[in-house]
Amino acid sequence: MHHLRFRQIHLDFHTSPQIPALGAAFDRRRWQATLKRGHVNSITLFSKCHHGWSYHPTTVGKMHPHLGFDLLRAQFDACQEIDVATPVYLSAGIDNLAAHEHPEWREVDCEGRYAGWAKAPIEAGFHKLCFNSPYLDYLCAQVSEAARLFPAAAGIFLDIISQGQCCCRWCLETMERQGLDATREEDRRHCAQLALRRYYQATTDAAKAGNPEMPVFHNSGHVAPGRRDLLPFFSHLELESLPTGGWGYDHYPMSAKYVKGLGLDFLGMTGKFHTTWGEFGGYKHPNALRYECAAMLAYGSKCSVGDQLHPDGSLDESTYALIGAAYAEVEKKEPWCDQVESVADIGLLASAALRPGHEGEAAADVGAARILLEGQFLFDVLDAEMEFSRYKLLVLPDDVPVTPELKAKLDAYLAQGGKLFLSGASGVKADGSGFLFDVGGELQGPSPFQPDYVLPVPELRADFVGSPLVMYLPSQRIRATAGESLGQVYDPYFNRSFRHFCSHQHAPPRPEPSGFDCGVRNGNLLYLAHPVFTLYRAYGAVACRQYVAKALRRLLGPAESLRCNLPSTGRVTLMEQPHAQRYVLHLLHATACNRGGAVELAGGDLIRESKSVEVIEELLPLAGVEVALRPPKPVTAVRLVPEGRPLPFSREADGGIRFKLESLLCHQMVELAYG
Repeated sequence: MHHLRFRQIHLDFHTSPQIPALGAAFDRRRWQATLKRGHVNSITLFSKCHHGWSYHPTTVGKMHPHLGFDLLRAQFDACQEIDVATPVYLSAGIDNLAAHEHPEWREVDCEGRYAGWAKAPIEAGFHKLCFNSPYLDYLCAQVSEAARLFPAAAGIFLDIISQGQCCCRWCLETMERQGLDATREEDRRHCAQLALRRYYQATTDAAKAGNPEMPVFHNSGHVAPGRRDLLPFFSHLELESLPTGGWGYDHYPMSAKYVKGLGLDFLGMTGKFHTTWGEFGGYKHPNALRYECAAMLAYGSKCSVGDQLHPDGSLDESTYALIGAAYAEVEKKEPWCDQVESVADIGLLASAALRPGHEGEAAADVGAARILLEGQFLFDVLDAEMEFSRYKLLVLPDDVPVTPELKAKLDAYLAQGGKLFLSGASGVKADGSGFLFDVGGELQGPSPFQPDYVLPVPELRADFVGSPLVMYLPSQRIRATAGESLGQVYDPYFNRSFRHFCSHQHAPPRPEPSGFDCGVRNGNLLYLAHPVFTLYRAYGAVACRQYVAKALRRLLGPAESLRCNLPSTGRVTLMEQPHAQRYVLHLLHATACNRGGAVELAGGDLIRESKSVEVIEELLPLAGVEVALRPPKPVTAVRLVPEGRPLPFSREADGGIRFKLESLLCHQMVELAYG
């Protein structure tokens, strides 16, 4: 497995051909001193950018017209002198120079218009190229040239790896040869997948032509659950997730919890920007970056921070002071964060992983991850190929399609004593005629009402609600038979229409229950009738989260490994370092708030609409954080790290331990030695 360094920089350098004196301010000693101040030990440098220009002499492409020397070589050698690793970047899916010289290589949609990012000739922006066109040969020549010129590179980073439903002449010819019908979207998607597969094979071969061990990463902004067929083309993974750039602070944990189980080392990638890529002069607060890097460590990854180099070739001092504050802390924590394995009670089987061709996140997956994160559950995100037996409970959120193969695997898991938590359409037969598992209830189809209401049994109700709770999406109609009812559904008087409506939104609940149950438990199976995880993703109602979390804890029972009194803004993970015979508990806390908003901005050089941004500014200490933990192996000593201070703890009758932190500020690691 390719082993990554902890403190990396992704140095964007997409530079217009109209900007003069490129690299004029580059100074080797200042470059090195700035990286040292930033505690940086790896930096990704540019061979070719989105504009299509190379930053070194090339016999394939064209060097930037205002660059008078080999800038990449100067940067590369300066880094090598101070033991800073240097992956080399090439823009793959975007190349404006190639698009200008060969417009026939651009992606074209089914209506004959240019597809991708910038579409119109007078629109400022980048142009998407088709991987079915001869552009792929041109790109591969550039990749192999960069790998040959820089054999000591720490890898080849290829960016913007996507393929639309292109109908250029080469895609039409491909579809004709493959017996596909270009008028059908499904066939155009299939052609796009063929082009992508061709891309992955060709570019990976090009990168490794001179050195079979050359690391390669293909960036598409998201590691889709279930796309294991692409993993052989990757040496490692980099999870692009800029919280302020639209991803938010809950995107990275979910992505990392999936990738951690794939057997590849991986980076978390945030940015120093206040917003996202391409922003000059934007800086997030140092506390935000401290938290983001701490979270990367807590979820088992190495760290990467995105920056953007000024065209004059000088690194920004403010940026590396900002990064250095975070990376100085990372450097001290590294010994407890390398070669770690996740310890989890719950496996969240991602809906997206069971849907071939699904693009982006599934709402049910996001909602489930947020409930588990905010409830401080120990969990991993799974696809159907991962091992189930190591988890005490599996969650199938809302709309997981259960194939015969998955059904057999889940049956075997249940037979071994595993527990299954289902909701909405998960676990329902494809034709809606009943359940695939013996949940102890009878299914009578979807409810005709939206919304309806639930009144769970008292122990599952939210702490502050004793009345029927509105559920904004329809339920499945179920009646408990052999199983235990978890509460009642209350129907509204009617659905809202012009014929009958009440007040500003929906009709209130009828006084009497509907006769249908909101959930049912039968031994090791628990089923909730509503798509509760999608509901939480959509509305974020605390009462809904508490209802689901209490149901989860009811099914998990005394097998739950960890309980703590962190607020919902706290995060907790447990990692094991087998080679050091210890567990490492990570406790995180920060409060992100939305600032900014939609304002009509006219003129200037802005290309992004203003919107709210998740911001972390102050890091406030939490007092009296109590933890009860029962790890798989008996703990012999507890201490705070990297401080090395012993932490008093007590032993519980069930073999667990209990301890208390007097204060938690941002991130605290607790070492739990065993053996």
